[in-house]
Parts: sequence; structure tokens; C-alpha cells
Amino acid sequence: MSLPISRYPVPEIRDLPEDIRARILDTQEKAGFVPNVFLALAHRPAEWRAFFAYHDALMLKEDSGLTKGEREMIVVAVSGRNRCIYCVVAHGAILRIYEKKPLVADQVATNHLKADITLRQKAMCDFAIKVTEASHQIEEADLDALAAHGFSREDAWDIAAIAAFFGLSNRMANLTAMRPNDEFYLMGRVPRSKA
Repeated sequence: MSLPISRYPVPEIRDLPEDIRARILDTQEKAGFVPNVFLALAHRPAEWRAFFAYHDALMLKEDSGLTKGEREMIVVAVSGRNRCIYCVVAHGAILRIYEKKPLVADQVATNHLKADITLRQKAMCDFAIKVTEASHQIEEADLDALAAHGFSREDAWDIAAIAAFFGLSNRMANLTAMRPNDEFYLMGRVPRSKA
């Protein structure tokens, strides 16, 4: 018996609006499975569209001073602080793949200061955590600290936007009791042929 992926109703793919169904099926073809977030959030199609539009604007952005791995690192650091199992597990898998480091996601989710990441990445995670926990205390010195590690003001915006967006994502995943797909747990830890 498989466990439910959400405490809210999860629509059948065949019953979804065409644009949402097409995106889900495309993701399934590329990944080999449908990440549960696509199905759980489809409970509200208009919000699903807005969520994934902003997600894509942040995470698929071409002209950013952040690597794909760094963007995922922000997600994992913030999600660890927000105790979001779905995002830690799902984005941890993507982080492991991008960084080609099987241990990095567990380290960043638990304590980025002890993780095997660069000083630049630790500064980035410091700022993301401050956005998550104390955004009212952000001051010019925080941007200066990022600049000392080569981050531009636009990069600071990207870090903050990703942290803020995943604050929303974490809270919705926690509300819905969204369960991570089993496939995520081994991704980036063992060769794909063994996973």
C-alpha cells in the first residue's frame, strides 16, 4: 500500500487542464517519474501555474551569477531551516547531481557552515538563511558581505528571491504533508543504473 502524497485531494493527471497535464507529462518523460509536488499543487490549477512560473523564472534563469548548483544549495539550506522534508529530499537530489557530491545536500540541510562547500557558498547560504529567519534585519552590510565574495546586487536579489520563494514552497509542502518521491532518495548518491 502506498502512502498518500498529500493530505489534500490529488487530481488524476487525465483530469487536469491541458497545459498542466502537458507540463507534468513532459517532466515525467524527462525524469522517469512525476515529482509529487506537480500533482499535489495541481489541487489548485491557477496557483499551480503561478507557482511554477515563478519557480522557473528563478531556477531556470540563464543570466545569473549563481550556478544551478548554488541555486539548489539555497533551496536546501532554506528548506532545512524550515524543516521541509519534501524540498530537502527533492532539491537535495538535484543538488547532489549538479555538484557531483553525494554528501553535500545532507551537509547543507543540516548545517551549511560545516558543509564541504566554498566560503563563497557559505556566505550565500548565510544570506539566504537571514532572508528566511530575519529579513527585517537585512542591511547594506549584508550586501557588502556578499560583494566581498563576488556576488553582485542582482545576485543578492536572486539569493533572496529563491529563499523567499522556497519559504512559500516549504510552508505549502508542510501544510499538505507532501511526501517526497522514493526516487529522490538515491539520486546523486549511487550511479543511475543502480538507482
